[in-house]
Amino acid sequence: MTSDAGEPGRIRTWLRRDRGQLSVEFTGMVPIILVTLVLLWQAVLVGYTFTLASGAADEGVRKAVAAGAWDMRSRCQDAVNERLPGAWEGSADVSCEPGSDMVKATVRLETPVLFPGFASLPIPVTATAGAAAEGN
Repeated sequence: MTSDAGEPGRIRTWLRRDRGQLSVEFTGMVPIILVTLVLLWQAVLVGYTFTLASGAADEGVRKAVAAGAWDMRSRCQDAVNERLPGAWEGSADVSCEPGSDMVKATVRLETPVLFPGFASLPIPVTATAGAAAEGN
């Protein structure tokens, strides 16, 4: 016949052996969690850069069409630069091409690394917009 008198002592000993396990697991997981958050944030910045580029191209075309034939290119470029935040404005490559029947704007932006204005990734984002030129 076995005695259960020693059983609580064994459980306490077993619990003492695992005392630091949570700290070790947490310390091991922190870098993985941080890298995941950084990658997600970078993906958000790439998406936001796409949104900025397309919005700026649309705005440039809209202003160029409204300006009439004499001032399309400068109005388009001014509208694009007004629409972009300062951190993206420096890396913007704006091309406005007024034609006889179509106005086209192309905006190329560099994607920032983690924080706008810090550095750029080699991931260029290009957006193009076009609209029919109104006759005068």
